[in-house]
Amino acid sequence: MKKIFPHPILSITLWVVWLLLNNTVAPGHMVLGAILATVIPLLTSAFWAEKVCIRHPLTLLKFIGIVLWDILIANVIVAKLILGSKDKLQPKFLHIPLDIQHPLAIGLLANTISLTPGTVSCDLSEDKKTLLVHGLHEEDPQATINEIKQRYEQPLKKVFESC
Repeated sequence: MKKIFPHPILSITLWVVWLLLNNTVAPGHMVLGAILATVIPLLTSAFWAEKVCIRHPLTLLKFIGIVLWDILIANVIVAKLILGSKDKLQPKFLHIPLDIQHPLAIGLLANTISLTPGTVSCDLSEDKKTLLVHGLHEEDPQATINEIKQRYEQPLKKVFESC
């Protein structure tokens, strides 16, 4: 089974994303999505340095819910900031010290930050211990760093610990 599905989590994710992007569960799309979800991981398995493992799937689901909620709220906040006075904006670069070490967890954290409107991940230090993030409006940079670490980094650390 591992030869057919070298990365089962990736296969399931690709299949679900395919169906969501096509906005249908028609049999043809389900079959085509299943074929792509099987072939893509097979063709790319040589590029994956390590297997993906998830220790706490419920924590990952909760994390996804939190991220989706934060994206929704951040859209409203950023819209207010953009439509308001530009003179009140306080953009800043934040240096976020990382406790996570798993490469996939760091990548997910950086992408999560960039998906949330108003923040963009800019750089990862060479030692992979600090993430540089730009915030559109930061009244209290330390509070933002603490929020990112609590809401995003801690769940990812739990999900990917000891992988």
